[in-house]
Amino acid sequence: MKALPLAALLALAFSTVALAQPTLSDRMETRIDNRQDRQETRIDRGIEKGAVTAHEAARLEHQQAHIDRVDSRAMADGAIDHKEAVRMERMQDRANASIRHQKHDRQLRR
Repeated sequence: MKALPLAALLALAFSTVALAQPTLSDRMETRIDNRQDRQETRIDRGIEKGAVTAHEAARLEHQQAHIDRVDSRAMADGAIDHKEAVRMERMQDRANASIRHQKHDRQLRR
């Protein structure tokens, strides 16, 4: 008789812990958002240091805005699936390469 309330209490405790865990979609969304923030910061630093021209900055920021729009559409249903996450990771990889190239292409802002 005493085992039943104890079992119910344990089940409740474990279910609460399970609910507190972020889902794969939440972790992917956080990862994508953090990477976007870091890339936007890199663009801003490139502008400040003069390594990125105004035209290059506009192109890089347009690329970042496109990734943000894809992210918003992916989250429209409330979750990011694996295929969407892979697509956004690839887009961010290309954006990362673009940022690096523009920061190191020896064109300087005047």
